Amino acid sequence: MAGFRIRQAAAEDARILADMLVEAANWNALRARPRVAVLEDPKVLRYVAGWKRPGDFGCVAEDTHGAPVGACWARLFPADEPGSGFVAVGVPELTLGVNTQWRAQGVGRALLQELGRLAAGSGANRLSLSVERANFAQRLYVSEGYITVESRATADTMVRAVR
Repeated sequence: MAGFRIRQAAAEDARILADMLVEAANWNALRARPRVAVLEDPKVLRYVAGWKRPGDFGCVAEDTHGAPVGACWARLFPADEPGSGFVAVGVPELTLGVNTQWRAQGVGRALLQELGRLAAGSGANRLSLSVERANFAQRLYVSEGYITVESRATADTMVRAVR
């Protein structure tokens, strides 16, 4: 893990998580939207609104100067207001975002693995996520043991048991 370090996300990291949520939403440069447009969407904003609620946990990757380069976090959603990757009450849904210039350098994998350790420490049995099938991150999720449990038009819901 040369060039970056990972730390646990704190309550004051809401802005960093919002930045990484925008990175995640804009995974396809041809369909990238301005930050304000991404965060005005209530279906997207709910992944960071009110961070850090009870049950929320996550981690932040920083470069050697302490600048954030990625984040991965999870939160619980109720059955009557499910997230895009909702599978069941009590299963945290994760979000992973990495700055464009830091992609394909191990940051996303390291964050995903650290989130798995945090999930185990929180008592979670599984983690879930939603990913568009065209997103290159789907290969990362598969390589880390996530399996598709539901397919929709362009996206898959994936789950992994927490070890």
